[in-house]
Amino acid sequence: MEGFGPRVVFTIPGTNIAVTETVTVTWFIMGLLALFSYFATRHFDKVPKKFQNFVEVLVEAVYNLTRQTMGENKMSFAPYMGTILIFLAIANIAGLFGLRPPTADVNTTLGLATITFFMIHLSGIKSKGIGGYLKGFLEPFPALLPLNIIGELATPISLGFRLFGNIVGGFIIMNLLYGALGALSAKLGIMVPIFQAGIPAPLHIYFDLFAGILQSFIFTMLTMVFVAMAMD
Repeated sequence: MEGFGPRVVFTIPGTNIAVTETVTVTWFIMGLLALFSYFATRHFDKVPKKFQNFVEVLVEAVYNLTRQTMGENKMSFAPYMGTILIFLAIANIAGLFGLRPPTADVNTTLGLATITFFMIHLSGIKSKGIGGYLKGFLEPFPALLPLNIIGELATPISLGFRLFGNIVGGFIIMNLLYGALGALSAKLGIMVPIFQAGIPAPLHIYFDLFAGILQSFIFTMLTMVFVAMAMD
């Protein structure tokens, strides 16, 4: 696996703190989303134009997805679910733009899964009270308490590694493919542009675009389902 981990981009002067590709690309995506949010909410017109139409459709889609998955009484989660969905979608397809996807780093995916874990249990306590929440671990009968606890602790691990495995798998395959094409070119002593451009393109569409969007949707949907189940 050496060579597929995130590289150190720079070290903060005067410290031993190394800033990796994962951090820099994550900051870049956060900056893009912050700028988009700022400009997308400025100067709304009563009669929406093209960009405003796009923003309104996007927001409505997120709210409809939250309503259908979690229920009308849990619409307060929509802003977070929309944010995580859009962030993951952009992070997962970063490979299309020559960047290392932040979600190809297990630290990112486990960090997001940990947020989901705390959201699940804090929401459950807020909805049911501490007594009702703890009682749920004894259902359907008390003997299952250890298994119920293990099942809850396994949630962030399964969420984080599912996302990480899918994204890093595609990332490694594409790197191996480019390495093989480079070796072939060197062996033949010529460039093979038709292969270098034509072969990776459909794989990029699948691993970066299709799988990236799909995995962002799955992670968000599972977060919504787990939170809603904890509260009901």
